Amino acid sequence: MLEHGGNLRDAVRHFARPFDDWLDLSTGINPHFYPAPTVAANAWHRLPEHSDALLLAAQQYYRAPRMLAVAGTQAAIQALPRLRPPGRVVVSAPSYAEHAYQWRQAGHVVSDCTYDSLGAAVADADVVVLCNPNNPTGEMIAPDLLLTWAAQLAQRGGGLIVDEAFADTQPDISVVMRSQQPGLIVLRSIGKFFGLAGIRLGFVAAGADLLTQLANYLGPWSISGPAQQIAIAALTDMQWQTETARRLKRDGERLHQLLEQHGMYGAGTDLFQWCSDQALHAQTGQLWQFMAERGIWVRLFAKAPFRPHGLRFGLPGSEAGWLRLQAALDEFTGKDIVT
Repeated sequence: MLEHGGNLRDAVRHFARPFDDWLDLSTGINPHFYPAPTVAANAWHRLPEHSDALLLAAQQYYRAPRMLAVAGTQAAIQALPRLRPPGRVVVSAPSYAEHAYQWRQAGHVVSDCTYDSLGAAVADADVVVLCNPNNPTGEMIAPDLLLTWAAQLAQRGGGLIVDEAFADTQPDISVVMRSQQPGLIVLRSIGKFFGLAGIRLGFVAAGADLLTQLANYLGPWSISGPAQQIAIAALTDMQWQTETARRLKRDGERLHQLLEQHGMYGAGTDLFQWCSDQALHAQTGQLWQFMAERGIWVRLFAKAPFRPHGLRFGLPGSEAGWLRLQAALDEFTGKDIVT
């Protein structure tokens, strides 16, 4: 398997530090997760049938014309490459590594492409895959340009897959409302903004034929009953969504400023910040090692096609976590530790 954030048990084994003594900043998951309600007893007993209520809640929240619920967007990322014959696929890099990996596993010829070269790559590709905002760099592409690319690819029977896992706090960049346009497939996640990665639930927005094909491939009962009930509550709780968006905006800016104060000029989203070797003017691997030795687990990207290498910092979930991160950064940059 590929390496991913959230692999805290690897940190425990490698650095011999107890699990509960870590500050885990290795993912872009909201640390202030939605308070899951108690689910009905029959959710544990009955087979989890297709839920119209779940799809309606998702379509209203994401403003999508049509959606399919999947067992985390990872399920769709693995299935979509197997729904079309082998072809030429371009995947933005750096990006969520599973995209390129799964298309290669399914027999496609995959090319990695930097964000600023994607426009030229559209002309020769059957499928283009990208994250918007990009994970881990936070780069973004305007919706109008994405829709133009989707139309160009559709003319050749191809498609554009846009992973919008981190778009909840930046709805203006989303193309999910136009997801019935031929050639366009949009992935959305319940795990990042809502902090509910553990229930394994995501959504695919696309035309009806593609969603039917994908549903048939994935089979019945793909979303557990408890996950359905928890997600319906989260997707319809507008007050929590509004308050959380405001909090994440404040925390995202706080993290950006904290890193900048220590000479780490990066970019990102409200849920994470990215700092490359170039921005740090040092080897990010050294900073990663330094942090890990102090029980702070951040995500290191030091393998191809990640150029330049970099670190992704998630949000601390408590004031104690913020102070611990600041103290470690102070120490790394030679400043007095703030207590």
